[in-house]
Amino acid sequence: MKRLLNTLFVNQTDVYLSLDGGNVVLLKNEEKLGRVPLHNLESIVTFGYTGASPALMGYCAENNISIVFCTKNGRFLARVIGKSRGNVTLRKKQYRLSDDERASTLIARNFILGKTYNAKWMLERMTRDYPLRIDVGKFKRTSSELSELCLNIKGVENLEVLRGLEGQAAIKYNALFNSMILQQKDDFYFYQRTRRPPLDNVNAMLSFAYTLLANDTAAAIEAVGLDAYVGFLHRDRPGRVSLALDIMEELRGIYADRFVLTLINRKKINSSYFVKKENGAVIMSEEGRKIFLKSWQEKKQERITHPYLGEKISWGLVPYAQSILLARYLRGDLDEYPPFFWK
Repeated sequence: MKRLLNTLFVNQTDVYLSLDGGNVVLLKNEEKLGRVPLHNLESIVTFGYTGASPALMGYCAENNISIVFCTKNGRFLARVIGKSRGNVTLRKKQYRLSDDERASTLIARNFILGKTYNAKWMLERMTRDYPLRIDVGKFKRTSSELSELCLNIKGVENLEVLRGLEGQAAIKYNALFNSMILQQKDDFYFYQRTRRPPLDNVNAMLSFAYTLLANDTAAAIEAVGLDAYVGFLHRDRPGRVSLALDIMEELRGIYADRFVLTLINRKKINSSYFVKKENGAVIMSEEGRKIFLKSWQEKKQERITHPYLGEKISWGLVPYAQSILLARYLRGDLDEYPPFFWK
C-alpha cells in the first residue's frame, strides 16, 4: 500500500513559491517565511494568485508532486502534474469502456450504490448516537427508502435511469442534512445545495471539502495509472476530472460531509470565520481556512479498516485504495468494482 505523504497548504494569498535545492521556499514581498523539504510532500495546494517559479514546477513534475492552484475562496483553478506514468493498455481499456454507455453504467452504478449505502448508514448512526436530539422515526423512514433505492440501483443498465435514482437518493439525504447539525444552529444551517457561489456557511464548507477531496482523488487515480479526466458516470468535459468525481461520489457523505458536520458540532469553526460578499457569496476567512485545513490533514491521518481489503489504512489513502480496485477491475482481476461500504 502506498505511504501517505504530506500536503503543503499555502493559505496566505500573497505568498510566492520558489525552489532552493530540494526545498520549497515561501516568499512574501521577498521576505522568506519558511522552507519545507519536498521529499516529504505528495502535493502542494496554494490559495492565491502570486504563483510558483518554473524551477519549482519543473522539480515537482519530475518528482510526481502535484501543485494545485485555487482561488482564495477555495475554488479550483488548475493542477500542475508531471508526465503521465500510466499503463497504456490500462488507459486504452478505460477509454473503450467510457465510450460504451452500458459498460459505463455497470461501473457507475457501484459508485452510486456506495454513495447511497453510505448515506443510509450516516442516518442510522445518527439514530444510534443522538436518539434524543433528532426525529428518529423520520430518519428510520428515510433509511428504509434508501435501502430500497440501493436494490433498484443494483439492477440499473442505463445511465439516465441511474442518474434519476441518484437524484432521488440525494433529495432524501439532503432533506435530513440540516437535522444532523446539532450545534450553532443559528449560524449553520442547510436548506439546499448552493455553489458557484455558496450562499451560506455550510455550503461554503462543503464546497471547500469537495475541492480538497477531488484533488486527493485525482492524484490517487493518476498514481495508479488511470486517466483522472475520463469518467464513467461524469462524462467528458474539458478540464474536468470526471473519474475523480466518479470515485469521490461514494466518499462525499462519509468523508467530506461528516468532516464538515464534525467541525460544526464540535465548535471548531464558528460564524466569525466567514465573510459574506456583496453578491451574496459566503467565503471562509484566512483564519477559517487555516483551521479547516489543519483539521483536514488530521482527518486524513485517522486509521480505519478498509471494508473490502480488510487492511488498516488511513482515511487519506481511501481514494488511493479505491483507485487500485478500479484498476484491478479494468485489468480483469476482479469481476466488478467493489464500492467503499462504510458502516
